[in-house]
Amino acid sequence: MFGKKTTDAGITLIAENCEMVGDLHFKDQLLINGCVKGNIYAEPGSKAQVTVSEKGTVRGDINVPNVVVNGKVFGDIRSDKHVELSANAQIKGNVYYSLVEMVEGSRIDGSLVHLDPEDTAVKKPIAEQNSASTVQAVQQRGTSDKSSTITTAISAPPIAGGVRT
Repeated sequence: MFGKKTTDAGITLIAENCEMVGDLHFKDQLLINGCVKGNIYAEPGSKAQVTVSEKGTVRGDINVPNVVVNGKVFGDIRSDKHVELSANAQIKGNVYYSLVEMVEGSRIDGSLVHLDPEDTAVKKPIAEQNSASTVQAVQQRGTSDKSSTITTAISAPPIAGGVRT
C-alpha cells in the first residue's frame, strides 16, 4: 500500500453543473458532461480519450488521439487514431481523422478530412502547414518569382472604408 506507485489510468470528469474556462491538457480519459470553453489537448499517439456526453459542450478545438462525441463541439476535432460520432453529435467545425465512425443522426457543419498515418496535421495546425508550403514554393521558384509569390500569399489589411491599396 505505502511506497507503491500505481500506474492505473485515471478518469477526469467535468460534471454537468461545471463550466471550465481555458485550455485543458490531460492524460488517460476525460469525460465531459458539462461545458469546456477552451482547447483540449492530449499527447498525440497516446491512448488518451475524450468523451463529450449528450449533455456536454466544447467551445474550442479538440486535439486528442481518440474522440467520442455525443454532445456539441464548436471547433475543429483532430484525431490521429479514432473518432466516433454518436447519434446526438453536433459539430460545427472540421474533423481531421484517421478512422471515423458516424451513427445516423450525427451532424457535422464542416469538412471531414482524412489523415495519413505519416501526416502531422494532428500536431501542426493547417495554417502552419500552408505557410510552410508557401515558403517551400518560393524557395523552389527562385529569386525572380519571390516578390509575386509573397504578395499573393499575404493579403493586405483593409483600410478605412473597406478599400485596399
